[in-house]
Amino acid sequence: MTDDAITLLIVDDHPVVRDGLRGMFESAQGFTVLGEASNGVEAVTLAQSLDPDVVLMDLRMPGGNGVEAIAELTRQGARAKILVLTTYDTDSDTLPAIEAGATGYLLKDAPREELFSAVRAAAEGRTVLSPAVASRLVSAVRAPANEPLSAREREVLALVAKGTSNREIARVLFISEATVKTHLTHLYAKLGVKDRAAAVAVGYDRGILG
Repeated sequence: MTDDAITLLIVDDHPVVRDGLRGMFESAQGFTVLGEASNGVEAVTLAQSLDPDVVLMDLRMPGGNGVEAIAELTRQGARAKILVLTTYDTDSDTLPAIEAGATGYLLKDAPREELFSAVRAAAEGRTVLSPAVASRLVSAVRAPANEPLSAREREVLALVAKGTSNREIARVLFISEATVKTHLTHLYAKLGVKDRAAAVAVGYDRGILG
């Protein structure tokens, strides 16, 4: 394990899937798998004790599902970023996972390199959504109104898309954190969304983000 390796916790109820993911990440440079969990309850316990950078989380598992685990880890203020990796891309799965606090959402048929890139991005706090999931998310949250964003709101949204924190956005734009939060509130309202991930998805869909 190198000092700069991204540490992972793999959560899936299928041993074959866990073995496959572990093998894939351990054979690649820059990743260390700290442990595995077979359900959401185990995931929360292991995330507390192992403190990984990224949790790869399946959603539908007997004995504690992924959305509940994501919500619990978010409530506890866990440091780990949670990247959902699942077979399902339906609205009933996608939206609750994002709302519960997942940093990203990928499907299990994602190519190997896309998965590696997604984990690196998640570790940096950037939002990662597979194209299929992003389009569903956009459809679910699209507002009837299409009020244009101000130039400043566009700047804030572009920085959010890069995973920039409110504090950093304030520093880059020479404004206060309170002002950043006000801009976010306004652009969420204009885009008809409730959080950063959805704002970024809608931003790309509407061509606000290039």
